[in-house]
Amino acid sequence: MPYNNLIYFIVVILVLTTSSIPEQPPFSLVNTLSLFLLKLFFFRLALNRIFYRIPISTAERYATAERQGSILAILVFTIDIYLLDSQYYFAKLPFTDNLPALISLAGLALFSLYLSLMWATAKNSYQKTFGRIQTIRSFVRANLRTNLPIILPWLFLSFIADLLHLAPFPVVHKVLLSPWGEPIMFFLFFSIMIIIFPALITRLWKCTPLPPGPVRERIEVFCANHNVGYKEIMIWPLFEGQALTAGVMGLIKKFRYLLITPALIKALTPEELEAVIAHEVGHVKKRHLPLYLFIFLGFGLLSQLLTTPFLSIISNSDLFYKLIYFTDKEPENALVFASTVPMFLLMLIYFRYVMGFFMRNFERQADLYALQAMRSSTPIIRVFEKISWLSGNTRDLPCWHHFSISQRIDFLKNCTLNPHLIPQHDRKVRLSLLGLLLLFSVSTFLVWNSPGGQFTGESREKFAEAVIINKIRHSPQDYALHQLLGDLQYSRKRYPETIKAYEQCLELAPDNYEVLNNLAWLHLTAEDPSLRIPTKALELARKASIYNQSPYILDTLALAFWQNGYPERAVATIQKAIAQNPQKIAYYQMQLDKFLTLPVPTKH
Repeated sequence: MPYNNLIYFIVVILVLTTSSIPEQPPFSLVNTLSLFLLKLFFFRLALNRIFYRIPISTAERYATAERQGSILAILVFTIDIYLLDSQYYFAKLPFTDNLPALISLAGLALFSLYLSLMWATAKNSYQKTFGRIQTIRSFVRANLRTNLPIILPWLFLSFIADLLHLAPFPVVHKVLLSPWGEPIMFFLFFSIMIIIFPALITRLWKCTPLPPGPVRERIEVFCANHNVGYKEIMIWPLFEGQALTAGVMGLIKKFRYLLITPALIKALTPEELEAVIAHEVGHVKKRHLPLYLFIFLGFGLLSQLLTTPFLSIISNSDLFYKLIYFTDKEPENALVFASTVPMFLLMLIYFRYVMGFFMRNFERQADLYALQAMRSSTPIIRVFEKISWLSGNTRDLPCWHHFSISQRIDFLKNCTLNPHLIPQHDRKVRLSLLGLLLLFSVSTFLVWNSPGGQFTGESREKFAEAVIINKIRHSPQDYALHQLLGDLQYSRKRYPETIKAYEQCLELAPDNYEVLNNLAWLHLTAEDPSLRIPTKALELARKASIYNQSPYILDTLALAFWQNGYPERAVATIQKAIAQNPQKIAYYQMQLDKFLTLPVPTKH
């Protein structure tokens, strides 16, 4: 199930990268551990129910059970990350301050533990279904080894990014801080990794060169006749060598490997084995490997394009903030969590339907290449029939990334009778790729020309309000937070909320001259006449001037004097501000002219 597991691990990586590390966990260590063990207990019960409630005797039923177990593992892992805040404890591991990738590594290890428990539970069902005798240890180890290459590229790039930030070279930091520095560095290391990665994978999977002999000689001759180069032909010991499959890895000849399992070599005739190699060569000749990379990277473009407007909508939603206040979650964490929703949906749709479409049709192209190379569909059809029978009658097993074996056989038979279907299928794939390229081009243009940041105007102010209120709820005695909230509400012209926040600040810090001054100014200049209280403003302005006599505070006091019917004091006070020769002397001079020429308001 490596293709399914690719999606599962992408989801897990998404969970890890979209969760933040809290300042304090929601539960004590003892309570967190208790909840974790309780959850683990119910996870095991659920796995037993999945694999033993109904006897598993078909490959389709086993695939369904393993899929259910994997999804359950993702759910319990998500609970660990989002509800139990496990990353708080991961961050306590040594060296995580300098190497944050270690936190992600710990998270992946936890998810791998859940998968290992699932595979250990599934082992007996797998053995009954496919007739392959293995110990629990070897079965779990084989699955882990098979899936390890899925996560290694991301871990590799994460550690490289951490090491680059630690590098004692100013030029590296300068490049990383530039707008395109980090993406360029990422692309550079990603390109190198993709090229050399097959060599590492073959070692992780403990592949060994196919020994000299008739089988190897036949493969070598076939590849030479079709002008396909490779580094090595390897025996692939997948599931103790009992799996019936083959593959090809590597973008360039120097790092390209042909893989074939011992069970498949044993099960096939020389002609059938040559048809399998023809299929794998078809992937190379049709350039499917770089096309897979192109399709995979396109997901990043689409995700960036769609996530930003979604976050803008969320950050401007009243319901979002009501949920924050109800759950007492930090707004930053809540928004990050909300961002996973479109990413999950996009990922499921993209990989299941877009990438799945191309994978199925690429496989069909490789089948057709084998048909043409062998000058008959009979050898490759015999291969499919044998694999179907030896794998537990999987002929009609549905699959999102492959057509079923019966569908592939039927298509090959149709193409044998109607050869025009072959170029027709190639044309279908080319047009589909052009359509995808157009979609990526439009996405690139939109991302390039989109404004930076997802918050603008009201949505940014709402989010800032939620952040401050959340911090006040946890630190109600911090007067600076009340002041900050008051300043924000003042800028939004939400004067009642401003007055409330400022008054709460003054209860905690009566000598805060900035808040005294701001509140006085509000009571002097508010657009709502009911909020203009000159007498209160004068009292506040006088208190502010006791603690500080900066020009802007004297200006407020002068206006308070004037509005309360004391023009002489207003003139004297504003002249003090002018005497300090402030930068806004023109404004203060205008205030002086007003006090000297305009009618004095009624004395309060």
